[in-house]
Order: sequence, then C-alpha cells, then structure tokens
Amino acid sequence: MIGRYTRPEMGGIWEDENRFRIWLEIEVLACEAQAQRGIVPEEAVMTIRSKAAFSVERILEIEREVKHDVIAFLTNVGESVGPDARFIHLGMTSSDVLDTALAVQMDQSAALLLSGLTGLRDVLARRAKEFKYTVMVGRTHGVHAEPVTFGLKLALWYAEVSRNIYRLTAARKRIAVGQISGAVGTYAYVDPFVEAYVCRKLGLEPAPISTQVIQRDRHAEFLNVLAVCGCTLEKIATEIRHLQKTEVLEAEEFFSKGQKGSSAMPHKRNPITCERIAGLSRVLRGNALAGMENVALWHERDITHSSVERIVIPDSCILLDFMLHETTRVIDKLVVYPDNMTRNLERTRGLIFSQSLLLALMQKGMSREDAYAIVQRLAMTVWETKVEFSALARGNEAVKQFLSDADLEALFDPKKSTQHVDYIFEQVGLK
Repeated sequence: MIGRYTRPEMGGIWEDENRFRIWLEIEVLACEAQAQRGIVPEEAVMTIRSKAAFSVERILEIEREVKHDVIAFLTNVGESVGPDARFIHLGMTSSDVLDTALAVQMDQSAALLLSGLTGLRDVLARRAKEFKYTVMVGRTHGVHAEPVTFGLKLALWYAEVSRNIYRLTAARKRIAVGQISGAVGTYAYVDPFVEAYVCRKLGLEPAPISTQVIQRDRHAEFLNVLAVCGCTLEKIATEIRHLQKTEVLEAEEFFSKGQKGSSAMPHKRNPITCERIAGLSRVLRGNALAGMENVALWHERDITHSSVERIVIPDSCILLDFMLHETTRVIDKLVVYPDNMTRNLERTRGLIFSQSLLLALMQKGMSREDAYAIVQRLAMTVWETKVEFSALARGNEAVKQFLSDADLEALFDPKKSTQHVDYIFEQVGLK
C-alpha cells in the first residue's frame, strides 16, 4: 500500500543508483581536492572525472564475493578508470563515503518532507478559515465541555504542523554534515582541506570532529523529529476517527464512488485512512528508538549502527512522506457536518454553560463554594430528568436572587465561548 503512493522522488533517493552516484561524486571530488594539494596528478583527475562509472549489478556481484560494499564499489569503478584508479579513495576510509553520502540522502529527503509538511499546513489553513466560526462542542475526557469551533481545531493542527516544520528544518541542518577524516578521524593520511572541499561542493558542513563516523546523536535527532511529525499526524487522524463515529458524525473521511467499507456489512463507511496513519505512526516511533540505540558505539566506531540505519532511515523518510500525502488528502476532502455539530452541542440540554452560570453567580457576590454547589446540583438534575439547564436555573430561588432573566439569557449563548476566535487565529498566524 505504501509503495503505491510513494513519490518517485522520495523512493529514488534511497535506491542503489542514487546512493552509488553520490559515492562516486564524493570520490571524484576528493580526487579534485587532492590534486589542488599536489597529491594527485591533474591528468589523473581528468581521467577519473571522464571515465569513472559504475554498474549496480556489477557492484552487487563483486560484493557477494568480497563481503564489503565500498570495496566492491571501488573495484567496479576501477574497472572503468584503469591505472589512475589507484588515486581514488586515497587516505580515506569507508565511513568517509558512507556517512557523507547518507547525509546527502537525508538532506534530500528532508527537503521533500518539508515540502509535504508545508503542503499539509496550507490545506489546514484553508479549511481552518472555512470553518472558523462553525461552532461545535469541545470535549475533555471524551465528555462534552464548552463550545469551540471546528476552525479552532484545524488551527491547532496548523500551529503544530508549523512547529514540526521548524523542528525538521533544524534537524536537517544538523544532519547535513560530512566527513573526510580517514581512519579514526584524525586526518592522518588526508588533509582537512579535502573534507572542506568535498562538503562545500555537496552543500554540507564539515563535521567539527568525527571518530571515523559522524556521531549518531545527529541521526537520532532526525529520526525523532520524523517520529514527532508522525505523532502529529496520528493526533489528527485519531480526532477524525472519533468525529466519524456514528453517534457523533461531525466529520468523516471522503468516501469515493465505488469504495467499499466492509466485506460483510454494505452500509459501512470506515475511517480506514486515518486508522492507517495512526498505526504507521507507531513504526516511526519504533524507528526513532532504534536510532537512539545507535548513538553508543564502541570506542571510535563499530558497525552495529549500520545494519539498523539501512532500514530505519530510508523507511522513516519514505513512510512519513506517505503519511503526509494521506493526511493532506484526508483534510482536503474531509466531509464536515455543521448541523450534526449543532445537534451534538445541544445534547446535554445546556450543561455546557455551567461555568458561565458559576462565574456569573460569583461575580454577583455569591461565594465560589455556594455557587458551585448550586450549579452542580442543577446540572445533576439535568442528567437525571432531561430538563433544560436554563429552565432549571430560571426556576431556582437562589439563582433568581442574584441573576435576572436577562442575565441568564446572555449566559446561554454559545458565542460567548467563541468571542476570541479571531485573536487565536492571529496568534497562530492565520489571517
């Protein structure tokens, strides 16, 4: 299912073809830098630049024998270059290529993910403005609380997605670092100029210090940010799943022509996309945990991180890209039922205005304890008798001593709870 919706650009970043292409560019750039230091002949660099090529199939064939991916790659490239291939990878170690290339791939993926987040935020902004003043009941603990608007719910998600854009932008900067520092990271056989030159050409920053590998706290942060983005999408999906419950039905996923909801029950229209998003978020969190486990390596390096990263980093990037696509589609086509929102708002016969009555009595001079006891007693009577809360309030002698009918009329207006919607929209940057 995921592969069907994976953007070619995102999937292509993690294909062998792109990975080896980046490896080759790193090696050629390193030769250019070495030539500027007088270590590699200019003529050799020209030959390497013009002749260097690779074949994914041939690399994999060699790797089956040598059991080392970088050696297999270098062997295959050497077959196309000839004698000057001896200058390739001079003074470098495998991780110089692997980690620098991985940084490029993560940077490329982050650019696409930021585009996806921005697209989702734009859709949320449009729909938030559409339902800015659409009043609905707010819920705490799953129980009716006080009125909000559906626009505020969407604006809340807009603000959270905006924070995720900020988080991913920062994490992208921290993973966009490369290294060409040689075995154990001391530059013993490769000048630091080579690292600076290669990184600059690739759009990376040189790692200030490395130990043959770029330190994995960077990768752990990146995976955790992707997981937090997934949590936001799960949060949105979970809310929509609740709103689509039959007894609520304030919003639901778009149900396309010809779509089927159940193999057994033809009437079903299930929130399957939101359920899929909520489930996949768990995978992102699991991958983030694996990323944190990769931070502690033995001494200057081991390769316990390597096998893990070959799974969790590509998978998390591709998975979040898919989830962003799905969430954006859900919000864009979300079916909203304002009439049901109004009906649900009125289901508790005015109990959602209990705080209004409580505060009004206190403002008129009643103690909080007495006011709370009166309002709670009236509220419990509504639960038991199904009589309107406003009617009970108007008929209560203690209430009438403090509040007139006109006072009470003003208290039971939903607009009182939503009078600052414009202010909240401005606070999150929605005009």
